[in-house]
Formats: sequence, structure tokens, C-alpha cells
Amino acid sequence: MEIWLELSEAEYEKVWNKMCEVLNFKPSTSNFPSFEVPTPFITYDISIYLEDSHDLGAYDDLEEKALLVFKENTSRDDYLYALDWQHECYWINPSLEFEKDEFDELKVPVFPNGDYYFFIHKDFEWGYLGHPWEKTITIFGEGLITGFEKHQPKMFQKVLRQG
Repeated sequence: MEIWLELSEAEYEKVWNKMCEVLNFKPSTSNFPSFEVPTPFITYDISIYLEDSHDLGAYDDLEEKALLVFKENTSRDDYLYALDWQHECYWINPSLEFEKDEFDELKVPVFPNGDYYFFIHKDFEWGYLGHPWEKTITIFGEGLITGFEKHQPKMFQKVLRQG
């Protein structure tokens, strides 16, 4: 079974339209936040890791824990969206082993180091939204928040907003 299933053109258009409709997504490098998420949500400030981080293990820790929490919040045959703003986007199944590229990176990273990277439940019940210009990661949905409280990444120390 393939872990990264590229969205068709119709699926791509549909999910980004839904991002605009459901989360009021308005991409911006200066007006923040760029989306409106339902409660409950928590937005973490990760600016220190985008500026100059000496804790290189924090990136692997974030990836490992995010993939674990996604897996805990989906059934074995469930897929979710892995979205990379204005690039190829995918369906992913967190129960499968994630393949990495030749640079040892995921096709859609969990750390927003240059673009919006979103992981969203197929029904928009929960989501993980990485914002590179605000230097934040927002998680919404009770199950996802509980999962990240249980498996707290090192990066999730400074809360910027919550509701």
C-alpha cells in the first residue's frame, strides 16, 4: 500500500476551496493568523527553531511525535490530507511507514521551514497547521490536542494563542 497518494487535480482544488471555506485560509507573509480554526485549538510559537536552533533533535522529535499522534487519531484504513501550499499534495495513511526522500525528509514536512504545511483530517475534524511566516504550529480538535499533550514535542513549549 502506498503511503503518499498524490491528490488529483479535482481533489486538490476541492481541498484548497474547503480550506478557504472552513478555515477562512488567507495566505499571508505578514497578516496573522492566516486561518480561523474551530475551538479547541492551541497555537505554539516555534520561532526559536526557525531562527537559530542548537537543539537539532527537536526536529526529529516533532516529526516522530506528530506522526504518532496522527496515527492515534485515525483508524488503520483512514487517510488524511498532507498539504503543501501551491505544491503537490497528498492523501496519507498514518498507519503505514512513512517513506522519506534522498534528503531524509518527508514529502510534506511537519516542520514549516519555508511554506505552509498542513495535515488535516479528511472531514476537517482536526488539523495540524504549520505557518512559516508567523513561525507557529496550530493544532485544533480535541483528539489531536489530547494526543499532543500525551506526546509533547520539545518544540511545543511556548503557547501563542488558544481557545
